[in-house]
Amino acid sequence: MSSAFPRFILHFGVSSKPSTIPRNNVFFLFSLKKRRYTAITPFLSQKSSEELLVVVGGGAAGVYGAIRAKTIAPNLNVVVIEKGTPLSKILAEHYPRGNKELKGSFFRMHSPKDTMSWFSDHGVELKTEDDGRVFPVSNRSSSVVDCLLSEAKQRGVSLQTGKVVTTASVTADGKFHLKIEKRTIDYVEFVKADYLLVASGSVKQGYSLATQLGHSIVEPVPSLFTFKIDDPQLAELAGLGARDLFSSDYKGILYVDFIPDIHIEDVKSILIAHKNQFAKQKVLNSFPSEIGLVKRFWKYLLDREGLNGDILWASVSNNAILSVASQLKHCSFRVKGKGQFKDEFVTAGGIPLSEITLGTMESRIRSNLFFAGEVLNVDGVTGGFNFQNAWSGGYIAGMSIGNLAVTARLNEEVQCSGVGDMAEGVVVVGWLANAVVEVTRKREGVEDGNHA
Repeated sequence: MSSAFPRFILHFGVSSKPSTIPRNNVFFLFSLKKRRYTAITPFLSQKSSEELLVVVGGGAAGVYGAIRAKTIAPNLNVVVIEKGTPLSKILAEHYPRGNKELKGSFFRMHSPKDTMSWFSDHGVELKTEDDGRVFPVSNRSSSVVDCLLSEAKQRGVSLQTGKVVTTASVTADGKFHLKIEKRTIDYVEFVKADYLLVASGSVKQGYSLATQLGHSIVEPVPSLFTFKIDDPQLAELAGLGARDLFSSDYKGILYVDFIPDIHIEDVKSILIAHKNQFAKQKVLNSFPSEIGLVKRFWKYLLDREGLNGDILWASVSNNAILSVASQLKHCSFRVKGKGQFKDEFVTAGGIPLSEITLGTMESRIRSNLFFAGEVLNVDGVTGGFNFQNAWSGGYIAGMSIGNLAVTARLNEEVQCSGVGDMAEGVVVVGWLANAVVEVTRKREGVEDGNHA
């Protein structure tokens, strides 16, 4: 849309007065001191023949993915590295909320309904509220956390807390050489992993590891936020409309001017001139650049007006053009109630989706490197969207890693078994496992739209 900010006017069935603008302050504390590093031994008891998956991040995506990988490949060593408390975000924000309609191949592969079924099958009774959000019947996020931690323990997933993966590189044999630090005590661990799943959320740690392994980063920025206005008199008016809004049950009509810097008569002239110049072009594919719209928003306006985007501009009546102009300058939305602003924030940025295969969550740049969750450049509202992004991405990454581990183990058994009927049987099984992995990877060509 245009570079000017849209104008918003909210009309309720009571006298209009300014309402409070939420304020959020974040503080960061740093403590700098000289540290010693001491190499230590065993990361975990691991036989040389057993492959290792290291998961960076003990949030929803990381733990869910670790469980899935270990379920498919029981002999795979799976270790989750988490700086703080595993699954703390679920505890802090009272989620998951997952029953939302989402786009993208990986949401179809493990949908909100699949997530609900998984938790139900693992003993978490769920309820769906009137607005479509899903909660545990207990109304306690700890029910979800306890379920995941119990399943991880039962499957043999190792959760190691108080540690941070600070560097990552690739060895000559294709493995990941990881440096793991424990902040509370001065020591460092060096680990070789066969598979690496980065599910660290929107923190610098995951972005740093991704860049070290060849990925680029779309710089994270907030995409939903409030403004601070330097006007003491305006600040003194805060809260005056709160009681009136409450009295109206937070219902009313919101009017939005999407192009406040262009007069409505000029908008009409621009649309009519465009019609005359591009009469033989489809309405959906051709719209005036002067008003600064994106195609997705233009389609929304056409749908709202009941205009078929496949018709030619020559077939669009002047009345329809005037109606579109009115929508741009005075678009109305019915407000049904008050949202929970403190729970709904949007961030944008992270690893570009073009650098991963959404059908497997594997890096296109580095084999056996996987990503899931908010570390990806998925612009979504915290809560239902981002948690389902975590469940779906973690599940698919875990499934892909598990299949690869099963294939590797079967191939190793073939090499060790020699010749004979047993070896032939293992070869057949190994071929089937390879086929499963190949089918999973080839989903990219069918389903991978590289968008969320």
